[in-house]
Amino acid sequence: ALPAHDTIPSRLHDAMRYATLGGGKRVRPLLAFAAGELTGARPENLDVVACAVEMIHAYSLVHDDLPCMDDDVLRRGRPTCHVEYDEPTALLVGDSLQTQAFELLAGSALGDARQQLEMITLLAHASGSRGMAGGQAIDLASVGTPLTQPELELMHALKTGALIRAAVLLGALAGAPLSAEERT
Repeated sequence: ALPAHDTIPSRLHDAMRYATLGGGKRVRPLLAFAAGELTGARPENLDVVACAVEMIHAYSLVHDDLPCMDDDVLRRGRPTCHVEYDEPTALLVGDSLQTQAFELLAGSALGDARQQLEMITLLAHASGSRGMAGGQAIDLASVGTPLTQPELELMHALKTGALIRAAVLLGALAGAPLSAEERT
């Protein structure tokens, strides 16, 4: 689902592959597959959903490691993307992985149009200011300031939990459509 390393701009595509394929437990894709099995989703649909979720996760890690965020130099035992390549390339890697995830979801036949739009909306919400990016904003704003238990729980629910929840719901939606009660 990623551009081949010899596709122009090859350095950007190499860096995208470096950031995405360089290890990790793949918990979110596994959750998407597990939920999809429960709703009878086709394996090829689950491949799309799992790849999209992992691209969003990888983009978030690349951006989280940047000097303007956590300024990490190692990720999964290897140099972070901005250390291995450079900071501008890492920023473009994150941006490209995010848009690639949505292109993949939008460009695949995953069900009827309403169901597919719901999947795109779900991933966007989990990634944005009321999801993962919002959790990161709370994390950055709280540097050097202790958080209360509810504030800490909200930060984790957004920063980590939103994409995990989305992975499960996307996997389930890749099979049978869910009722409003099942989505909540």
